[in-house]
Amino acid sequence: MKPVVFIHTNAKQRLGALVSAHSFRRNARDADAFDVRLLETSRYPELEQGGHSFVRGRHVRRWDPDDLQSFTPLRFAAPDEMDHQGVALVVDPDVFAVGDAGEVFARDLEGKAIWCCPRPGHNNSPNYLATSVMLLDCGKLPHWRFAANLRALWGGELDYIDWIELRREERATIGLLPPEWNDFDHLTPDTRLLHTTKRRTQPWKTGLAIDYTLRETGLSRLASPFRGLFRRRYHAHPDRNQEAYFYGLLAEAVELGSISRDEVGEHIRLGYVRPDSLALMERYRGRLWPADPAAPKAA
Repeated sequence: MKPVVFIHTNAKQRLGALVSAHSFRRNARDADAFDVRLLETSRYPELEQGGHSFVRGRHVRRWDPDDLQSFTPLRFAAPDEMDHQGVALVVDPDVFAVGDAGEVFARDLEGKAIWCCPRPGHNNSPNYLATSVMLLDCGKLPHWRFAANLRALWGGELDYIDWIELRREERATIGLLPPEWNDFDHLTPDTRLLHTTKRRTQPWKTGLAIDYTLRETGLSRLASPFRGLFRRRYHAHPDRNQEAYFYGLLAEAVELGSISRDEVGEHIRLGYVRPDSLALMERYRGRLWPADPAAPKAA
């Protein structure tokens, strides 16, 4: 059974997901070694409907289907999509291949069900595991039944944090990938998968109004009645080469016909990507990375 790269997304991040899909195909030494598929919230009506409540970190929240990251539960749907057979790589729509994903599929899984990158200290968790990129042996995950887990989430029986951080999994079933397989806003010659994970600096959204849920702590809670008066906006990415890589990939995908120019225009019209995206495609066409050796590098 051929391995599959699943890129899970919603409508707001769909253009990023299409660019991601192109990056996996273009950087594969053997384009037939694995398949690449989008896993979209539009196929799961419950993720696109409001009215649900759920527990996140022991606090009750309301599900917002319009949030930028409403796709995140879908990373746990891959085993169902594979009929619980074979190997899958699941990635966020803001993850872009710099190397060949065939390398990670060729790994010895050592009998483990899940492989991912540790990110100690993230979200104040010393043992945080980043599930934004996961290599899965789907046959070893019979308990990953997406519909049942989603019902448990809506019913308050499953804490979102426990689910998203793999806290319910047996630690012995989880292997750790090297950091270059989920390189957080860090692009170097060693990077295999670039993850533009800082939402506020995603290169295709610079200048747009923020459309994700901000964490509420301290003064931000006190200011909530006035939040609508001050529209926070996406910032430019500190590493211009990451902007160049995205738009170089997008320009290439449009040239090859895997993304249409009209689709880019529609995402601009909807406010999902920055209005100068067509001009940036022209600027970075054929340059990709390193596009600007003198550009400031991300830390």
